Amino acid sequence: MANRRGMILVVLSVVMGTAAAWTANRWVTARSAAEEGARQGTHVVAAAMAIPYGTKVEGRHVKFVEIPEGIAPTGFFTAIEDVEGRVSTIDVARGEILIAERLVAHDKGSTLAALVSENMRALTVRVNDVIGVAGFLLPGNRVDVLSSRKTTDRRAVTETILRNIKVLAVDQTASTEQNEPVIVRAVTLEMTPQQAELLVKARSEGEIQLTLRNPLDEAGEPEPEPELVAQLEPPKPVVKRPASPPPPTSTTVTVIRGTKVDTTKTKN
Repeated sequence: MANRRGMILVVLSVVMGTAAAWTANRWVTARSAAEEGARQGTHVVAAAMAIPYGTKVEGRHVKFVEIPEGIAPTGFFTAIEDVEGRVSTIDVARGEILIAERLVAHDKGSTLAALVSENMRALTVRVNDVIGVAGFLLPGNRVDVLSSRKTTDRRAVTETILRNIKVLAVDQTASTEQNEPVIVRAVTLEMTPQQAELLVKARSEGEIQLTLRNPLDEAGEPEPEPELVAQLEPPKPVVKRPASPPPPTSTTVTVIRGTKVDTTKTKN
């Protein structure tokens, strides 16, 4: 009986030892595979420091990071040379992987020119502490433009002529790392050519005012009111048609009798 019990204990010990060894082997194998996969990850370019909006990227701004294979975002960079010289179109946080959508190529000209979107224009307007929202306008903000003028009957009219306009730069700065208000003398806005014409027209006829928008308010530009467009557009020249000749006031009657010709005028 004692021998039988001893055999059972030996068998149970062997089974439990085998199960423990098999479990430990699976854990070691999985851990080794994970480490091997990490070593075979993808090297991508990331921000070594915060890169503000409108900053021209240099070598000191970036670094290499390694991420697991297959999880890199679309448009990532694998060489620092491909990133240097580009301009950031948004604020990039430290450690963020750089992608092509957030960096635009900058070959020649000023940095501001690279920030202007396709088919858009940059227009600078002069401001003061009131028009410039007490210095709280910063690159990347969105504003509405109000036009104030006097009508022919000397009444003051104020209307919003442009909405959701992007601020490209304040004074000669296209990027800023501070959120404190700064009084500036000029603000550069991004708009379509038609909007630029409307703004210049409104500025020549009266005064303009900028109003700061909430960044989460994505309301676009509504259709301009016909009355506003008619007031801002230059008057069309009046084409005068030549006066028609007056109708004849008398009628001439000719009577021929043989060789005799008589002419008589009658009044209408």
